Amino acid sequence: MSSQKATIYIKNLRLRTFIGFNEEERTKKQDVIVNIQLCYDAAAATESDSVDDACNYKVLTKKIITLVEEQAFDLLEKMAGDIIVLIAAISKVQEASVEIDKPHALRFADSVSVKMEYRREA
Repeated sequence: MSSQKATIYIKNLRLRTFIGFNEEERTKKQDVIVNIQLCYDAAAATESDSVDDACNYKVLTKKIITLVEEQAFDLLEKMAGDIIVLIAAISKVQEASVEIDKPHALRFADSVSVKMEYRREA
């Protein structure tokens, strides 16, 4: 069986969490927008048509929602790093990126975002 790289995109996952280190940010949940891209070898999934051979993005998304909405973060970097840890726990995933936007973080900007990348060592 040959390798068949698949890329899954989870786009604009809108969540609410405590993000920031200012007093108001510690007491009022804010919106964040999470975008995830992950790559895995989908050869087995294309043959079997079974979710057991695929990267189950529904299960992953539920874990991300729980993580983000039930914890508080000072930094976007911490949130992105914690999401990367969840993704890295999926042995099928070869590489991934997570970008988190914090709308209205700066007065004259639509948002501020942080992007982190992960690559499994061979």
